[in-house]
Amino acid sequence: MSPPLLTVAFDADDTLWHSESVFEETHAKVLALLAPWVDAETLERTLLETEARNLAIFGYGVKGFTLSMIETAIDITGGRIGTAEIRAILDLGKAMMEHPVELIDGVVETLDALAPEAEAGRLRLIVITKGDLFHQESKVARSGLAERFERVEIVAEKDEPTYRRILERSGTPPERFLMIGNSMRSDILPVLDLGGQAVHIPYRITWAHEAVSRPEAAPPGFHTLDSIREVPALVARLLG
Repeated sequence: MSPPLLTVAFDADDTLWHSESVFEETHAKVLALLAPWVDAETLERTLLETEARNLAIFGYGVKGFTLSMIETAIDITGGRIGTAEIRAILDLGKAMMEHPVELIDGVVETLDALAPEAEAGRLRLIVITKGDLFHQESKVARSGLAERFERVEIVAEKDEPTYRRILERSGTPPERFLMIGNSMRSDILPVLDLGGQAVHIPYRITWAHEAVSRPEAAPPGFHTLDSIREVPALVARLLG
């Protein structure tokens, strides 16, 4: 009997397209806006603490980040922040929501290389991304990549129970699951704990909330690549 299909899952933000760089640009603009009240180090620390505290309420994504920026501005200024500054922060959030989807170099070529195997029924291609449903759906649609994937999963959190539910729904054994992403915390470690395989492709920026150390010794199923362009060769080896 042939083995079950290999399910190859891609993270979206900072794996298929740029995302954290947009947050980085907005951070710089907020710092300039709040410079009369706060230094960069204090702002970064306070904003991160506010974001972490609000994750359980707002979840991940630009909308929660915008609300956390406003809350941070109010707290840092002792309520002295003006309506013009609040409006400016809201406009920054809207600009992030409307920011063009910029694909990472090599994404289209990689999906083109994997497409024949998917068409031959040897693998399935899916996306697993977390964040605000509306914004993530919008980015998937605007990316021009939607038709290349069998399914897009937009989830509130990327942890072991979430991955287990996705695999159970698709009838995929963990050993036939390969997750590709930039976050050790969200894309790699939960999948390895589940018994799957994971590919870490680092992005140049890592949000502090996602920053965890790599395993000192590479566990079974753990792969590190420098570029998404290297994925087809890895998948070919796994398919045999």
